[in-house]
Amino acid sequence: MIVLRQQIGDVLRAARQRQGKTLREISSAARVSLGYLSEVERGQKEASSELLFAICDALDLPVSVVLREVSDRVALLEGITIPDVLPPDFTTRTDELASVR
Repeated sequence: MIVLRQQIGDVLRAARQRQGKTLREISSAARVSLGYLSEVERGQKEASSELLFAICDALDLPVSVVLREVSDRVALLEGITIPDVLPPDFTTRTDELASVR
């Protein structure tokens, strides 16, 4: 069974480590306890959407990038290959979404 919280935690930890940042730095910037952030990174706790946005903000990383990486990892675990090509109407759809905001 694929556990999403583990995949999310792995992606967040990898991003933090690539940036050379400590758990303490990110927990302070995201205003979440060090212990809880550690549990999220280890896949032991589910991050709420609000917490995920706060962590991503502290990492200066769009949530969509994290979710894309998680999606790609899950696809690999499922044995599915996802082409890295945007559908032709993607620009139109993102423009429509932007106008809603």
